[in-house]
Amino acid sequence: MARKLVLITGASSGIGDAMAREFARKGWDLALVARREDRLTALAEEMKAQNGVDSLVIAADLAKPGEPERIISEIKKSGRQVDGLVNNAGAGQPGYFTETDWDDQERFLQLMVTAYLQLIHLVLPGMEERRFGRIINVSSVSALLPIATGHTRFSGTIYPGAKSLLIKVSQSIKAEMQGKNVHATAVCPGYTWSEFHDVNGARQSISNLPSYWMLKAEDVAIAAYDAAERNVACRVPGAWYKFMVGLMRVLPDPVGEWLIANQSKRAMKRAQAQQAEA
Repeated sequence: MARKLVLITGASSGIGDAMAREFARKGWDLALVARREDRLTALAEEMKAQNGVDSLVIAADLAKPGEPERIISEIKKSGRQVDGLVNNAGAGQPGYFTETDWDDQERFLQLMVTAYLQLIHLVLPGMEERRFGRIINVSSVSALLPIATGHTRFSGTIYPGAKSLLIKVSQSIKAEMQGKNVHATAVCPGYTWSEFHDVNGARQSISNLPSYWMLKAEDVAIAAYDAAERNVACRVPGAWYKFMVGLMRVLPDPVGEWLIANQSKRAMKRAQAQQAEA
């Protein structure tokens, strides 16, 4: 009997790499998608040696329209079907809204929203028919917290909104697939050690944040896999971020907004001071 196959986007580093390792450890075959084919190939070989699983390597840029259909077509040509989907590929769009070109914002939306939804739309009917599926959308704790200026400068004005949509989509799919053994989860990590911050030019500032703000990609992957198996529609990894989200749910909105803004300013000032001393 063939092993189940999980399609993981953005699998060349960070959370995507950790997701691939977690699924492989659980005995899933992998369909690895990212722009850097050499990294995917190295990961595939490592997972074969460590866990005995097979991998499909598909180089793709999901910021380009048409890539989701090509990816699914290549998987079908190999004689496989998608039993699990991890929507993880992405990057921020640094800068305030008025400082960025619309072409860049449009690419961001294609990568972080349209490609995610299109992949779900392409694989969900088969999951429903076979009565098995696992979908993980990598969202962000920023979707559950008040907006702070520093966050939008590093990640982008529409980043929290795009991530919020993924939570609602996951909740909706969970409801629609009730009783069909098709699970949908949005995992909402906070700051996580990855190359994401290198791409955004925020590595130095992020590196100087308090250690309890930082998550490991491996811990995010474990939390996401567990939530998908349990059919938990939204999972926040990390004790600090669970506390923050819980607190924001009971505080009046103006108080929560002030608290997040104040925490953000303090953290950024601390990071800037440490950077100046270095």
